[in-house]
Amino acid sequence: MDLKYIVKSKRLVTVSKTGTIHDGAMSIENGRITAIGPWETIKHEYHDFLVIDYSNHVITPSLVDCHTHLLEFAPTSLYPVTPETHFHAGKAILLTALSAGITALGEQVCGHPLCDFSVEDYRRISADFPMDICFATTSISIGFEKLAHFTSFTKSQSVRKEDLVDSLIVRSIAMESDYPGENIFINATPANFTIDEVPRAGEIIYSLEELKQITEIYHAMGKQIGAHVAGEEGIKLALEAQIDVLHHAHGITAELMNIAAEQGVKVVATPMGGTHLPPNSPEEILRLVEKGIPVSIATDAYLPPYMDTSWLPFTDQSLRGPDVLMLIASPSMVLMKQNGFDENEILALITANPAELMGKEQQYGRLQPGTDASFIVSNGVPGLEITDVKDIKCVYYKGVKVIERANS
Repeated sequence: MDLKYIVKSKRLVTVSKTGTIHDGAMSIENGRITAIGPWETIKHEYHDFLVIDYSNHVITPSLVDCHTHLLEFAPTSLYPVTPETHFHAGKAILLTALSAGITALGEQVCGHPLCDFSVEDYRRISADFPMDICFATTSISIGFEKLAHFTSFTKSQSVRKEDLVDSLIVRSIAMESDYPGENIFINATPANFTIDEVPRAGEIIYSLEELKQITEIYHAMGKQIGAHVAGEEGIKLALEAQIDVLHHAHGITAELMNIAAEQGVKVVATPMGGTHLPPNSPEEILRLVEKGIPVSIATDAYLPPYMDTSWLPFTDQSLRGPDVLMLIASPSMVLMKQNGFDENEILALITANPAELMGKEQQYGRLQPGTDASFIVSNGVPGLEITDVKDIKCVYYKGVKVIERANS
């Protein structure tokens, strides 16, 4: 493809101050957007550029899933892999995400009993993949009858509860973390196990004093910290400890929402599940947004969907991946539309907001001059008008077309 070209569209949803441009166009040079505006303007200003005509389609920023477990936990959950084939499975999973319109991920590295890999191993194997991946290094507590604790620093070696607050281990985890993912698990997680396998899921792991000590280490290093947390007691502890990002926040109350808004806390909502409590409902996500809390919607994939909900369309607990991001975000996005929000504000939940959470707002998440030309060509606004990945015609990453469906 020519390094200089124009894409034109019947509708450009920029998720920026520009808003939506009907009969719009973008000029792209060397992987970056150089101008964006009405087609009639762009075609004259850049008359020598190749034109790629998507006049029958909608162009939006590509999607960002800021909370996933695709490279560490998913390969052994989905495939009969060994350590020698683990990373091959990981790349196949990344391709599934890319074909679903996702060109940026927030990947959690927690430590895994079957995988003695470091975060550097994951960085290395994904370095040549056409996707921007930020890694959150973490510790994790799994709610088995005997709680199991692991950390990204100690890899496949389990640790004791007291090791989770060891300053050396905490500093090592914090140093390697790219962004505030679920750096600590305030509640023991059910992970992707069945309920009977994790009877202690939801149990609170840390005291307030311990949480404050951990948070202070991150803040002293100039880093924000995120936490896996659910339930009123756990969320209250997180807020009192000055945690910056609440991942899940299932069961958050109106009072706790007010405190989170006052403290400038961000929330990563996971409508498919991920904790011991029912996941974020569309109504809960709407209330968070109305409070002015920056909300990102993520899959926490690969995950079995929480079945006892009215907004999830799944009929079984098969593990679901990033290809369902649009599907699980859709009920909340549609509800926001019904409550007067603009399509640009709504689409930000799976584009601009998670990009900002990962510190990449200057690179992607919006379509504006200077950002990477990472975008989707589709039959409608992702999550709001389309939920099936087959409605995505093309995916571009830094100006290069990396996915194309001929009949979309």
